[in-house]
Amino acid sequence: MSVPFDPRPLLEPVSPATARAFRKHLAETGRLPGGTGAGLVIGIIVAVFALVVFGGVAAAIVGAFVVALGTQSGGGAAVAGATMVPLIVLIALGALIPLLVRRSRAAQAALWYRLDRFARANGMSFEPQRPDPPLPGMIFSQGSGRMASNLVRGDQPRFVEFANYRYTTGSGKHRQTHTWGYIAVHLSTPLPHIVLDALGNNGLFGSNLPVAFDRDQHLSLEGDFDRYFRLSCPRGYETDALYLFTPDIMARFVDNAAALDVEIVDDWLFFYGKRDFSTLDPATWSWLFGAVAAMMDKLAQWERWRDDRLAGAAAESARPAALPAPETPAATAAPAARAATVPPVPVVPPPGLHRPPPGVAATGRRLRTGVPWVAVVIILVVVTAGVIGPVIAFLGGILASAR
Repeated sequence: MSVPFDPRPLLEPVSPATARAFRKHLAETGRLPGGTGAGLVIGIIVAVFALVVFGGVAAAIVGAFVVALGTQSGGGAAVAGATMVPLIVLIALGALIPLLVRRSRAAQAALWYRLDRFARANGMSFEPQRPDPPLPGMIFSQGSGRMASNLVRGDQPRFVEFANYRYTTGSGKHRQTHTWGYIAVHLSTPLPHIVLDALGNNGLFGSNLPVAFDRDQHLSLEGDFDRYFRLSCPRGYETDALYLFTPDIMARFVDNAAALDVEIVDDWLFFYGKRDFSTLDPATWSWLFGAVAAMMDKLAQWERWRDDRLAGAAAESARPAALPAPETPAATAAPAARAATVPPVPVVPPPGLHRPPPGVAATGRRLRTGVPWVAVVIILVVVTAGVIGPVIAFLGGILASAR
């Protein structure tokens, strides 16, 4: 049963004692993220390093300033006391580290508490963190250090999960953290692999998706849909995509999810965005809930889809093997008489419409990946310009000196 949207817990004040109690409750119920301690240790190490480096410099500057003032005024006591200034500054800065760590933990616990109360108020549940979520979407197989955080999920009328997601690529100075928000909607029927690349969130190098797909899998749809999305589907599944994306469903996507990339894979529907989804912003939640609600009553139409290719495979596997005819007088009967008495299959099928089983044939389960040629061409142009530019300048200098 649906409940009215209630964003009030996102903005209600949370006392430090309540936040600490909720953090303790998460630890007692086994829901406290396991990496919190490691992150705290790393934060303390970074803080100590900053204290030693920058605090020492600041203390030296303050001490030198006090010494200069004492020398100028002739105050020997001031000059002697100035030697204690660096130590006093370092002690003061060191005392701030536990306070900052404690405030950071309290702020994190308050965020979790608000999201947990928000989830409960809207008939859902909350989980602070989940490493390497087992989902088939394209973003969940990229890079390393995969982590979903601030997960808000519901089970009615079907499973829906809202979360933030991080993964890293590269190493050393080329290491990069990728930030995503996602909505995962579970379907009751596997569907062909279809991707809607929202054109409104693309950048200079084209699509912002982490995977590029072969251009020959692009399918153009009617109306203004191509102004908002680029649809890719496996070759041979164009008719199936037209069945799934009827004009009313295309209108729902344009009106409610034009800023989101969409992926249908296996029995999942994903919405992606290059930003955090699970936040304390009521407007963001209202938008996300609206995008999902706009599609809910249309998913039943999708779940009636069946892959006709599986019907042929099922019929082929159900065909009985030919058996040698027994040596009886009936074996010499007329072929028409034998056909009338021997059933085509061992078991008579039930009456009614025979449909293919749920599922997708192998050719429709995954799109073929490709190369992002736009990005490659731009990079080649930049690299070429960087190489040719100095050469031209060098040759120009030689010609100028030869005159």
